[in-house]
Amino acid sequence: MLGLSSVKPGADGQWTVTQISCHSDLVTDMDFSPFDESLLATCSGDETVKLWRLCDPELQQPGSPELTLRPGHGRLELVAFHPTSSGLLAVGATKSPLLWDTSRQDAPLAVLEQHGDQLQSLSWKRDGSLLASSCKDKMLRVFDPRAQLTPVQSAKSLQNNKDSRILWAKDDFLITTGFDSMRGREVRLWDMKKLNSSLSTVSLGTSSGTLIPLFDDDTGLLLLAGMGDTVVDCFEVSSSEPLLSQVSHCLTDTSTRGVAMVPKLALDVMSCEVMRVLQLTDSCIVPISYQVPRKGSGQEFHDDLYPDTVGTTPAMSADEWWQGGNKQVERVSLNPDKQPKPKAAPAKEMPAKKELASRGSKEDPARGCSTSSSPLSTPSSSAAPSRSPSSTSGLSSGFLPSPSPSQSAKAIQNLLGPTSKFRHIQGAVMHRDTHITNLRGLNLTTPGESDGFCANSQRVAVPLAISGGQIAILERSQPGRLPDTSMPTIQNSVNVVDFSWDPFDTHQLAVAGDDAKIRVWQVPEGGLTETLTEPEIILQGHTEKIYSIKYHPLASGLLVSSSYDLTVRLWDVDSGEEVKILSGHQDQIFGMAWSPDGKLLATVCKDGKVRIYDPRKSSEPVQEGPGPEGHRGARVVWVCEGKYLLVSGFDSRSERGLYLYAADSLSTGAIDSAMVDVSPSTLIPFYDPDTSVVILTGKGDTRVHIYEVVTEAPHFMPCSSFNSPEPHKGLAFLPKTECNVRDVEIAVALMLTKTTIEPVAFRVPRVKKEFFQDDVYTDTAVCWEPALTASAWLSGMNGHHKKISLKPKDMTPVSEAPKEAPVRKYLPSSVYLEEKTDEQKKEELLSAMVAKLGNMDDPLPQESFEGVDEDEWDD
Repeated sequence: MLGLSSVKPGADGQWTVTQISCHSDLVTDMDFSPFDESLLATCSGDETVKLWRLCDPELQQPGSPELTLRPGHGRLELVAFHPTSSGLLAVGATKSPLLWDTSRQDAPLAVLEQHGDQLQSLSWKRDGSLLASSCKDKMLRVFDPRAQLTPVQSAKSLQNNKDSRILWAKDDFLITTGFDSMRGREVRLWDMKKLNSSLSTVSLGTSSGTLIPLFDDDTGLLLLAGMGDTVVDCFEVSSSEPLLSQVSHCLTDTSTRGVAMVPKLALDVMSCEVMRVLQLTDSCIVPISYQVPRKGSGQEFHDDLYPDTVGTTPAMSADEWWQGGNKQVERVSLNPDKQPKPKAAPAKEMPAKKELASRGSKEDPARGCSTSSSPLSTPSSSAAPSRSPSSTSGLSSGFLPSPSPSQSAKAIQNLLGPTSKFRHIQGAVMHRDTHITNLRGLNLTTPGESDGFCANSQRVAVPLAISGGQIAILERSQPGRLPDTSMPTIQNSVNVVDFSWDPFDTHQLAVAGDDAKIRVWQVPEGGLTETLTEPEIILQGHTEKIYSIKYHPLASGLLVSSSYDLTVRLWDVDSGEEVKILSGHQDQIFGMAWSPDGKLLATVCKDGKVRIYDPRKSSEPVQEGPGPEGHRGARVVWVCEGKYLLVSGFDSRSERGLYLYAADSLSTGAIDSAMVDVSPSTLIPFYDPDTSVVILTGKGDTRVHIYEVVTEAPHFMPCSSFNSPEPHKGLAFLPKTECNVRDVEIAVALMLTKTTIEPVAFRVPRVKKEFFQDDVYTDTAVCWEPALTASAWLSGMNGHHKKISLKPKDMTPVSEAPKEAPVRKYLPSSVYLEEKTDEQKKEELLSAMVAKLGNMDDPLPQESFEGVDEDEWDD
């Protein structure tokens, strides 16, 4: 049984679903003809392929197929129309691909070589010359059916025999989705000529659902949707590094049961829609539209967004193709102004048989369909409309396409408007020699307000699940395997809730316990040699358990703490005295952050408020505004030179998101927001003020999200994310001086896993690495030296860090690099697309052979050898 509906609503504004009883067994696959929107091919476990001539969904569908093919090769799993020829089908039996000309029903054109196991996927190359397959025997095969029935390329390339998919991308690139040897899902990019190793691999976590790939040849975008998942990932496929770069991560309301791409000719080009995907769920079909925000959207056609696309007129017949034809489908323009006006059709009065369900509470009554959040870029709030690339669900306006002059395709980043220069940032785990391994007894139950562990340039503090609130101190200068025996620790005698290194003293560690006390410890030079049991100072004043502690970024010896007693207290660590008490919170305090100039303190609270304090002037907040709706946790950090606050939290549906506030007008609420994903842990942000890049991850996550934050819309510019092979417990970032500028590292962090601490470098790909990238590395603050003392700050003085350049003496700034004449890296496409005669091919082959043999007039090697005198032969 098949359900049939139209892409556009009927005359009454509703969608109608009709059913066709087409096979006596389960329908295993189906495909619409690229040249006839009413022609549908289906295959089934009943060993038949049927072609159906469909009519409008509101009308009665045919009771019998237009054509039935009976290959006689058992159960049929796959069917695919040829991309350039009419009436040509590729059919996948259990182990054999078949080619069938529908005009000749008696026998297939070809039965390709039998595979070693179940056939899992088939894909035609865009020009129709080759057919690729993936199989349960882990083999990838490429066939040229007109030349031979055996593969022209094959290799045992897949890592797992679970369900896989194969798809042709640009030129000779192939895309496969499947599972690795550890059953983690992955997508790989291959060169057809080198199937032994993939060009690029991206891991997408562990899940049992098959990844379905969809590729748009015009934009180079690859969409990935997993069966049973609630996300749709979008990648850009490029012919240069990075070959696969993530563009978006779209969250959906319900699980995916299937996806399909709407043909290019059905897009709403007047709304700058460049792609649309239909998501099949248990109860509805949800359109996900990719749109490019432009001025005049809805009023004028932006021809730079739309290269000529493949038309709907076949280039040749199946027989012509089989005889060696290589004609390509004529390309057409999407400009609606130059199309013939369609004749008005009389309205149909057919009643709807079944209305498609819409998604949740976001139903649009006027359109009868739902809206979803942006997958291409972060959605902007209603308070500040964004010019970023956005994606909304909804159907096109319904114009008909017609030919117009050709327009060249543009790079995807130009299509999508403003993009970050850090969009291709790459996270990489450093060499194993730098790892600290064999970490045992890690405490995994630190409160959500704590980062889980902390580090400075010399050492790392890690909480242990040992009675007495013990913390291990590990020296970064001594990487390697930790001993199996017990190590000296800091013993707090109570459970640890949070801890922090003094930013100006790499030996001083402040630890907050659940007894409402803060203990300040001094680690000896060279690290711990024995267990410490007596702290240098104990700070007392809170009446209930502490949430978190933070050192002041400019003043030495100044510490702030928040507690269950709903107060925030400032401490002079050197004197051990409490100097300020801040009030005004009505519930649990999720997070605190000092402003970059050290004057203000921001907090985010479970009572749904974001507050800003000026501790030296008032104990009450100077500003207050609405925070995230969710109450599971939140963090706050100052961004963009202290002009904005970035809050990571949850919405009312427990979806993780980012919220941007203007620091001078908190009461107006967030000026922009971006939904990230669904996960129970709070996103912990790290902000790099030099690049305005924010790096976020949660405890137990495998993915690290990266955004560039800018002061103008789109405020959140997504960059490539970093995926760790296993869940990590958090990241602790090191000072900027730890970055290797020769490798264009903008941040270095330590990643804590269950048994190891691994350095991770975040690098920006650059071509001229021999030059200092001064557009990336501005002068950085010397944040490891205090600007003033705690007493000076409390008396009203302010300070600022001095700045230094990270440029090595032997490097030249890239801005001063000598200008090079542009060199064309690739020949024009016409060279590759030009059809060569047999004589031309023969001449090229002979020329190559002669060049390899060398010049026949050149002297032989032995002619240069020195001989012996004639009289020496007599000896």
